[in-house]
Amino acid sequence: MEMKDAVKALAAIGHESRLTVYRLLVQAGPAGLPAGQLAEKTGIPPSSLSFHLKELVHAGLLASRQEGRFVIYEARFESMAELLAYLTDNCCGGEPCAPTNIAACPSPTSARARRSKTSLEESTS
Repeated sequence: MEMKDAVKALAAIGHESRLTVYRLLVQAGPAGLPAGQLAEKTGIPPSSLSFHLKELVHAGLLASRQEGRFVIYEARFESMAELLAYLTDNCCGGEPCAPTNIAACPSPTSARARRSKTSLEESTS
């Protein structure tokens, strides 16, 4: 992946509405979802949603297909995999990540647990 493509993808998902749509489509899997269902689930007006979907398609993060009178959008998992590979290229100084290095990196689950614990502590103080 080229840097310009990574920047385009990151800019596309760097908006709350687009990130919400992308995450819904990841959850939907390869079957995707019709634009109307995306509008219902997100509460984004169809005209705004159309703009956001166009941005995600242009960035290569989504694909669309026509099924009858519906436009179905789906996440392009290979594009996100390329973006993640680009972002983590040369992880751990270019050395293979050993279990000791991996243990030092916060996992998504442990990071979520820390945020929840911190939020709980802040709300009780």
